[in-house]
Amino acid sequence: MFSTSILLQILACALYNNWWPMLAALMYVLVPMPCLFFGGGSTHFLTSREGGGWINAAKFLTGASAMGSLAIPAILRHAGLIETGAMFIEFTSFIILVCTVLCFHRATLDEDW
Repeated sequence: MFSTSILLQILACALYNNWWPMLAALMYVLVPMPCLFFGGGSTHFLTSREGGGWINAAKFLTGASAMGSLAIPAILRHAGLIETGAMFIEFTSFIILVCTVLCFHRATLDEDW
């Protein structure tokens, strides 16, 4: 699923001969950073209600990064830098990436693995 998401990311750029949509790929790199720095490399803190200053900061930064992944293609389309088709391919890529992360999170929650 992750490979499909990256393939769609590249296709959104290559089909329209415009590489501006790759800015969203930068956000794909930034999304897990708060988990790595503040959450100890685990995603379990994202679904818990407990937290302190750093945990809440990590939740905020993760949410802001995820929204940036959706906002960048919409802003680029509004500015006329990318085509509508590229924007929708970017959205599809993001949805597949989110499904991949949710499947991974679910798999790591199970103790039977």
